[in-house]
Amino acid sequence: MNYARMVIEKEAPEEYGYDRIRYNLSESSIADQKLSEIGLSLPDLTLFYGEHRGDKALRELIAGQDTGLSPDYVLVTAGAAGALFIIATSLLSDKDHLVVVRPNYATNIETPRAIGCAISYIDLDFDNGFAVDLAEVAAALRPNTRYISVTCPHNPTGTMMSRADLDGLIALAERHGCYLLVDETYRDLSYGQSLPAAASLSPRAISVSSLSKAYGIPGIRIGWLVTQDAELYERFLAAKEQIGICGSVIDEAIARAMLERRDEFLGALMPEMKLRRDIVQQWIDREPLVDWVPPEGGVVGFPRINVGPAFDLDRFYNGLLEKHGAYVGPGHWFEMPRTYFRVGFGWPTEAQLRGGLDAISAALREQN
Repeated sequence: MNYARMVIEKEAPEEYGYDRIRYNLSESSIADQKLSEIGLSLPDLTLFYGEHRGDKALRELIAGQDTGLSPDYVLVTAGAAGALFIIATSLLSDKDHLVVVRPNYATNIETPRAIGCAISYIDLDFDNGFAVDLAEVAAALRPNTRYISVTCPHNPTGTMMSRADLDGLIALAERHGCYLLVDETYRDLSYGQSLPAAASLSPRAISVSSLSKAYGIPGIRIGWLVTQDAELYERFLAAKEQIGICGSVIDEAIARAMLERRDEFLGALMPEMKLRRDIVQQWIDREPLVDWVPPEGGVVGFPRINVGPAFDLDRFYNGLLEKHGAYVGPGHWFEMPRTYFRVGFGWPTEAQLRGGLDAISAALREQN
C-alpha cells in the first residue's frame, strides 16, 4: 500500500486550528453533539471484547430501516471510513479496475490509489445538475472492474440520484458481475423521499453509512456496511477482525441509544437543516457571482464562482480566511477546479452561517 495523505485532511480545520477560524463553513456534518445535549447516558458496561460483527441490537436497528434486510447483513465498522477501507482492500488489487463517480468522498479515491488499481473517473457536470450518466458508467466498465463507487446523497454537492438511476446502476453491476458501492452517509438527511438502502435491492449492491454526518457524533467512530452476499460478508468480517477484532462496546452502546431515538432526533433536526439550506439559497439568489445546484440531501452544497480567468483564486481563498476568518472547502479538495467550493450549512450556528456567507461576498468583491 502506497499511502499518501489526502488534501482534504491536510487542510482540515482541525489541522489549521479551530481558534483561527471565525466562520467555519468547511464542515460536512451537523454540529457536534454532547451526550447531555442529546439525552444519552452510558450504562454500567462490562468492557469486554464485543461481538465481532457489532452489537446485535445495534445491527437490528440498522437493518430495520429497510424492508428485507437482516442484521446478519450488517457489519459495524470504525466509521464509514473504516467500512470503505475494508471494502477497497478486500475487493481491489493492482490488477483490478474501479469506476469512481467524481467528485466523491476522498477515501473512495485515495485508498484505491494506494492499492494501485486502475481507476476510471466519471466526472459529474454542474450544468447537468451533477446527475450521473449511466451510459458513461457503462462505457467505463472493463472485464476486471470490481465495483462502481458512488455517493448518494452526494458529497460534496448534496444532489441525489433518482430511483431509476439507482436501479440502473444496480442493473449494470448485476450484468457485469461487479458490485455497486453506495456511500449513503447522508441518507437520513434527505429533504424529500429517501432512497432505499442500495444493499436492500440486490446482493450486488453494498451500502455504507455512519452516525458521523447526520447525527453529529463522529467521535464515537461508528459506521457500517451492508451486503446480502454471504461470501463477501465473510471476507469483510475477516478484514475487520484482522484490523481491530471488534469495535468499542462504549461506542456501540452510544450508537444503539442514538438509533433508538432516531425518529425523534431527526424530526427535530430536519426543519432546522431545511432552514439553513434556505439561508444559503437566499444568499445565492442575491449574490451574482455564485450559483449552485440546490442540495436535495445532506448539509453541504457545492457552489460555483462565476468569474473569469483574471480572477485571482489564491488571493480570494487566502483573503477569505486570513482577513475575514471564513473557511470553506475549495474545489481542489475534491479534484475539481477551485472555482467550486463546498459550503457546509449544518455545522455552524445560524449566525455563523450568515456571517460566513457575507464574508464570502466581501472576499469576492475584493478580488473581482
